[in-house]
Formats: sequence, structure tokens, C-alpha cells
Amino acid sequence: MDLVITVLVLLLIVALSGAAVRVLPVKLPLPLLQIALGALLARPFGMHVEFDPDLFFLLFIPPLLFADGWRIPKREFFLLRGPILALAIGLVFFTIVGVGYFVHWMIPTVPLAVAFALAAVLSPTDAVAVTSITGGSPMPPRLMHILSGEALLNDASGLVALQFAVAAALTGTFSLMDAAGNFAVMALGGVAAGAFVGLAFGALRRRLIRWSSEVDPASQVSLLLLLPFAAYLLAEHFGVSGILAAVAAGMSMNYTDVRKGGYVATRVQTAAVWAMVEFTFNGLIFLLLGMQLPGIVGHAKLDVAQAGGGQVWHLFAYVLAITLVLVLLRFAWVWVSLRFMLMRALHRGEKRPKVGTRLVWTSALAGVRGAITMAGVLSLPLMKGDSPFPARELMIFLASGVILCTLVFGAVGLPLLVRGLKLPGEDPRVREERKARALAAEAALRGIGEEQKRVEESGDENAIALASHVAARVMADYQQRLEAAGEEGDIPEKARAEAGTERTMRLAALHAERHELYHLRRSHTINDETLRTLIREVDLAEAALTGLHSE
Repeated sequence: MDLVITVLVLLLIVALSGAAVRVLPVKLPLPLLQIALGALLARPFGMHVEFDPDLFFLLFIPPLLFADGWRIPKREFFLLRGPILALAIGLVFFTIVGVGYFVHWMIPTVPLAVAFALAAVLSPTDAVAVTSITGGSPMPPRLMHILSGEALLNDASGLVALQFAVAAALTGTFSLMDAAGNFAVMALGGVAAGAFVGLAFGALRRRLIRWSSEVDPASQVSLLLLLPFAAYLLAEHFGVSGILAAVAAGMSMNYTDVRKGGYVATRVQTAAVWAMVEFTFNGLIFLLLGMQLPGIVGHAKLDVAQAGGGQVWHLFAYVLAITLVLVLLRFAWVWVSLRFMLMRALHRGEKRPKVGTRLVWTSALAGVRGAITMAGVLSLPLMKGDSPFPARELMIFLASGVILCTLVFGAVGLPLLVRGLKLPGEDPRVREERKARALAAEAALRGIGEEQKRVEESGDENAIALASHVAARVMADYQQRLEAAGEEGDIPEKARAEAGTERTMRLAALHAERHELYHLRRSHTINDETLRTLIREVDLAEAALTGLHSE
């Protein structure tokens, strides 16, 4: 019963934090607020949750990475595979070497292998935290695609490196060739396992649809929720990367999703359920991180002893120093990578875009650490043979402090840096969207014309007259959309103004409809079932208006 109450309290705090962050007089990033609330639950209220890293990885990481893999634009992911892989693999090992030697130099009592283990858990970044802390200043899409792709892949590379560092700390031996070979096997095996699960699920779902001749949205969404866990467990069973398996399963869903036919209810429910899952799980992760902090700080004296003595404030100086080194190493890697790309463009005779230092600092501060780092450091073994694992409590303190520091640095610096930041060669999303709207409107006009022609061939004069009247009304709506999707000019601007006004009027009408329907229910003119049916129609109409409007 205590566990159930604890879970319910945590869910309540997550829900309230989402509302509180919008009404606070000071703009505070949601992850920082949730971490503070978690610490408040742990110390004054005495709520405690035992943090099991294996259980944490199984429950939280697969669905979140699956959702990220599903949502990330595949075209941009493959087009930007060069910088993504450079950050997700190259920067990870550059960070491990740099931070590992730095920690060992700064705190000599920490063995080099243990310092590499700390650097490995600090190498993965958290794209969710980056999105949360940028506030009302959204990242340029291309940069966000790179950061999201990096966060999807560097979790696996960082955690695999952690395994080898821990093995070296326990055994005292390390082979670079064996580590590289094992990394390749684990990565490729994880991708294969995830792709297999995603494609198998798609084939099973299509067969179920053929057998039942209809789609049950609730069962479809339930099966989809189990998919990331299936991919993760299958990969872990064969000793390969479960994290990459969850990512690969999510990315494969774009090729196996139910897209043919009018399965509107399934798609709407899937989007709503996954949005809820992502919000809840991310909130729980940061709450759990906050709940670990009082205990971690409480072991500060033990941490000082493991660091070779000194004052408690030395620990905070170590955290700040490690955070600065992480930022500077990331800055150096991005700066060198950009210069290399510019040299290649010059060698090929291509136009060299102008890249300012502001972009490099934005990329450096975007390396926010989060849930993977905390779970990784807590997974360090308790014992090394008959003795405790070297400096384990100190490593946990340092990793926790770096998570908070990167969040604070990002919360302060990123909103200032991303304002007005534009990348050279930025994705032409607005033009692309307008072109897609124009082509869709033209296809709709052709479909209406074909249907009208089919009615005319029937020879029924009443049906022909009715079809002509209705077709003219519907075609006028699509004609307006086609004009509004045009390029710059007087006609498109006028059409867009008309479309905006029409949208406002339609939303006002829908709000009035909804108000009237609830009034009819309160007066018992209609029952709950009728209310749900009609409200769903109004909600879908409003979702179409608000979701499709981009300007």
C-alpha cells in the first residue's frame, strides 16, 4: 500500500508541476522545478524511493527513447548523420579521455579507470532537458535535429564505454581492440533487434487488421505501448544494446505505421497517449533525481574522505571544474568540426557559410546531462572483490552536481544565445509546408472533380444539381487554401489574411458549440453518451484548425 501511495503522490506532483511552471512569476525550467520538488519530498516530508538502476532503465528509458526515435525526422537524421555521429561517438570518447584524465589529475585518490567510468556516465546528453530549458526561445530546427540525434545515440556509446571502464576498474586490464569489437557488436546487434521488433509488430498489426476488418484504437495503442519494452528486453537477452534497440524500434515505426485508410481515431489516441507518457515519465525521472539529492549531499563527509581530505566546499569546486571542462571540451570539438566542414566545402568549391562563435557556444551549453547520467552512476558496483568499489559515493556526488550545473548553465545561457540565432542553410520548413499544402489542395480539388463527374454520369438530375451546389462550396474552401499556400504576393497575403480571419471565426463557433452542448447536458436535454459523441466531433474540428495552422 505504501508503494501505491508513493506512486500516486509522485504522479500528482508531476501533474501539478506542469501547471505550476506556467503560473510562477519567475520563468523556471520544468526539470529544475521537478528536481527541487523531489528534494522537498525527500527531506522535509521524508519520502524515500529506492533507486534501482536496472529497474529504472527498464521502466523509463525504453519508452522515452522509442518516442524520440519515432518522432525525429528521418530525412534530417540521415542528411545530418555526419555531425550527429561526430557528436554521438567521436565527442563521447573525446570527453571520456579528457574528463577522465582531468578528474584523475584533480583528485589523485580516484583511480584512472574509475575516473574514466565517471567521464563515461557524464558523456550522454539529454535532449528532453534542452527542449525544456530553452523556454519561449526555440532552437533552430536544424540544430535541434542534430542535438536530438546525438542524444539518441550517445546514450548507447556512453553506457557501453561505462561497462568497459568498470570492467577495467574491477580487473585491472583493458584491451582497446576488444572494446572496439564489443562496441560494434553491441551497437549493430541492438539496431538489428529493434528493427526486427518494429517490423514484426507492423506485420502483426496489418494481419490483425485484415482478420478483424477494423481497427480497435484501444488495443492498437496498448500493443504499441509494449513495443519499446519488447525491443529492449530482446536486445538485453542477447547481450546487445537495449537502448539502441528501443531507438531503432521507434525509427522503424514510420515505415510500419497504419497510414493507409482512415484510421483517424487510432492516430489521434496514439498521439495523445504518447504525449501523456512522455510528460509523465520525464517528470518522474526528474522527481526521482531530486529525491536522491538529500541522501547524496548527506554523504558529503564520506565523499571528502574519498577525495583525499579537505573541506566540503572542495566538492562543489570539483563539480564546477568538471562542468566547465565538459563545456570547453564540447566547445573545442564543435569548433574544430565546423572548421573541418568549412575546409571540405572550400576544397569542393562549395559556398562557405558564415558560422559565428555564438552557434558554437549554443552547441556547447546544449550538452545538458540528465537521467541517463544519474542511472549510469548509480549502477556502479558496490564492491570490488572483498573491498568497496573505489570512490563510488564521490562519483555519485560529482555526477549529480554536474547534472544540476549543466541544467542551470543551460537554463541561464541557452535562452539568451538562441534568440535570433539562425543557422546557415536552415531547413526551409515554411516553404516546404506551403508547397505540401498547395499539392494537397490540388489533389483535393481533383478528387472533388472526379466525384462530381461520377455523379453526373449517373444521369440523376437532382443528384447532379445537389453535387454541383455542394462541390462549388467545398471547392471554394480548397481554392482559398491553394491561394494562401502561394509564394509572396498580393493574392497570397490577402488569402492568408482571409484564412486567419476564417480560422478565428470557426474557433469562436466551435467554442460556442461546446458551451451549448455542456449547457444541454446540464439541463438534461441530452445524455452523457450524446454529449461525448458531439464533443468529440467539436474537439477533432478544433484540433484540425489549431494543429494545421502554422502562421
